[in-house]
Amino acid sequence: MTGPTTDPIAGDEELTPAELEAGRLLFAQECRFIAGAVGLDHMPSGGLPEVAFAGRSNVGKSSLVNALTNRKTLARTSNTPGRTQQINLFDLGGRLVLADLPGYGYAKVSKAQSAAWSRFITDYLRGRPELKRCLVLVDSRHGLKPTDIQVMDLLDESAVNYQVVLTKADKQTGKGLAAVKGSVAEAIAKRVAAHPDIAVTSADKGTGIPELRAVLARLAQPA
Repeated sequence: MTGPTTDPIAGDEELTPAELEAGRLLFAQECRFIAGAVGLDHMPSGGLPEVAFAGRSNVGKSSLVNALTNRKTLARTSNTPGRTQQINLFDLGGRLVLADLPGYGYAKVSKAQSAAWSRFITDYLRGRPELKRCLVLVDSRHGLKPTDIQVMDLLDESAVNYQVVLTKADKQTGKGLAAVKGSVAEAIAKRVAAHPDIAVTSADKGTGIPELRAVLARLAQPA
């Protein structure tokens, strides 16, 4: 089969075998930790295209980064929501930077801490010229929450291209997954900065991982 293909579960974009292979090759490259930034003054400016991973605490950001790069411990995972308190940056083969952002929406952190994270992330999203796309991760079991809407509002206002990625698809039923995907599609339909394709993934089962790699490879610096 040589023509474009789509997977109704993994995503709606047409991807050619060549694009899937380009994604596989990119994410097979060395991926190294380059910085853990707690403020904009700590952010490196290497000039490489950057993709950010944002989402509610415990939505599976670190697990998705690990699955994409086919590593188990590249990004730390934790069962304690709110543990990640910095932006962790990874250089992928000298072609793309992956930015794992602090989780949002966890009520048990202090108000001062939550406000500080919010300011930092807001400044990052608005003032990072290297940022090519922000992946907004949403738990497929729960759908969009008010905090997700707030982040999408910020991204729209900041003219930052973003794409919704449903996580933990293996923990949802087929009908439930379709319903959540449909509700998200309706919610983003008129948003100016939203990418129309919704990726559906499972870090545990590998669902949607090859397709998401291919999509991100389009944003990387050419080999």
